[in-house]
Parts: sequence; structure tokens; C-alpha cells
Amino acid sequence: MAIRCKPSDPLWLFTGLFTWFLHVSVALVRLEHPAVKSDGSISLLVVGDWGRRSLYNQSEVAFQMGKIGERMEIDFVISTGDNFYDDGLRSIDDPAFHESFSRVYTARSLQKQWYSVLGNHDYRGDVAAQLSPALRRIDERWLCLRSFILQTGIAEFFFVDTTPFVDKYFRKPNKHVYDWRGVLPREDYLSKLLKDLDLALRSSQARWKVVVGHHTIRSIGHHRSTKELGNLLLPILKANTVDMYINGHDHCLQHVSSRSSRIQFLTSGGGSKAWKGDTDIFNKDRVKFYYDGQGFMSMRLTETDMNVVFHDVLGDNLYHLNLTKPQQHSAV
Repeated sequence: MAIRCKPSDPLWLFTGLFTWFLHVSVALVRLEHPAVKSDGSISLLVVGDWGRRSLYNQSEVAFQMGKIGERMEIDFVISTGDNFYDDGLRSIDDPAFHESFSRVYTARSLQKQWYSVLGNHDYRGDVAAQLSPALRRIDERWLCLRSFILQTGIAEFFFVDTTPFVDKYFRKPNKHVYDWRGVLPREDYLSKLLKDLDLALRSSQARWKVVVGHHTIRSIGHHRSTKELGNLLLPILKANTVDMYINGHDHCLQHVSSRSSRIQFLTSGGGSKAWKGDTDIFNKDRVKFYYDGQGFMSMRLTETDMNVVFHDVLGDNLYHLNLTKPQQHSAV
């Protein structure tokens, strides 16, 4: 099921959708963010695992994002989750929203729409608060949904709520308390999400298909690969010729390619605290790039090219990836 709306639509529409989401556990809302540049290209930044009240170099990363964003004339920003540490937002009035978002990403170029997914730390707070359209009254840039589709013309971004896939959050949560409202019964939630995602990917006519989630599918970082996503989500991505899976969760910048498909696995989780040296040194299979420090990712997409750059906390370019597709020719 898809619901069409635009981030510029009136707040009452999002309020109505939010109320509806409280009673329906899964629905793929389709948002539209049309390309505005004359060449039809899309430019954006991707950052994850950032919400630490400007600590752990969050503000430094934000500053460089502003500079790169201005240079690229970005259209929007994607957040790969873990938006507010350590335990999400307590309510829509939680000062963490200002201290970790509004007062940190202040550059003029970052006053664009932010499209966000939830991470596992976000699920430790009041999920309804972070999803609430009331936050748009506070900062109109903010838009966070569980799972949704973003249509930009040449590319479609499929945002997936990955936290409910991970068994340990249900079976061994330790001292953590997760807000599973809207997710239980878990099996039904995941089944419908996977079915809707498969259908949406299959019907997509976009030149580029990019899936965004919080958790890793392939990674040599601290959390390693997420087996539940490898078993349940990855087969759907392979079957539907997805070009790229982008995630956070591991606090690093990373590119892993696939032996069995076209999918490129990119981690952008260096928005604040990073884990120096915490890697799986025995697993370098298809790892093209790994950086255990803070930073973010930029992307520029045209009909024939996807250019990706990883930037560090100083704004320096660390790694470049270019994917190409043949030019489409109109039928005569």
C-alpha cells in the first residue's frame, strides 16, 4: 500500500497519517521530492548515528556537512538512524531535539528536508514522539517515518525499518527497554513490510533503486553483518536489482561490494562517536573501503551516473565510488 504526499504538504495531512499509523503497523508512504536542477540531477548528504548534543565531534561533522552541502547545492539530507542518544526522545518536548538537531545542523545549506529512519537507540525512547508531525512545528526540516518511499524522478529511495528484524532486541534486551508499539505482533509486522517492499521494488521504474536502513547487511565494523537482514531482506534486494543499500549502526564509513549481485553496501554511521580500530580483521572479503572515524557521505545522481564520496571530520575526501548506467534512448 502506498500513500502519496510531499514534504511541503500541510501539517494536517501528516497529523492524519500519524494517527492512522498508530492503528496500522506497516504502510509504505510514497513521498515526492522532484528534481529542481535543470539537468535533472539530485544531490544529497547521508549521515548516521549522530545525536549526541554536539559532542564526539558531532558539531565538527555538521560544519563540514554545511560546507560540502553548499558546494554541491544539495536537495536533501538522509539520516540512517540512531538520531538521538542514548535512548531516543522522551517526548516531543525533549530538549534533545534542539540540542542534537536544530542547534547543530545550522548551516544554510542544511536547511533542507531531512529524511530519517529509526535506529535501535531511537526505539529505546518514545518512538511516537520521534515520528510525530508535531516535531515539524518545531523544525520543519524533520521527517521521520518507520518505512517509506522517496521518489525523486531518476531515483527512488526505499527506507526500511530494520530494528524489528533483530532477534536480540526481543530475546536479550539486557537492561534496555524498547518501545514496540505498532510493531507487535512482530511476525505480522515483518511479513507485511517485506511483502510491501518487494511489491514496491518490483514495480519501480526508477533508474536508480537505493534502499536505506539503520542496520548493516554487510560490514566488518563493530556490529558486523546483521544475519537477520541477510536472511530476510537481502534476497528481496537481489531479486529486484537494487543498486545500493545504505546503512548506519556501525560508527564508521565503509564500502563493501557483492560477489553475487550488483548491490553496493555503504555504511555512513560516522556522525559523532566512532570506534577506532574495532574491525573484523579476518574478514576483508569484497571490502573496498573502511574508515574508523567520524564523517559523512555525499551523493550526486544523474540518469547515467551515481557519484559517492566519503568525507572525514575535516571535510577531506577519503574515498570515491562511481557507478554508471547506459544512456536511455526514447523510442522513435
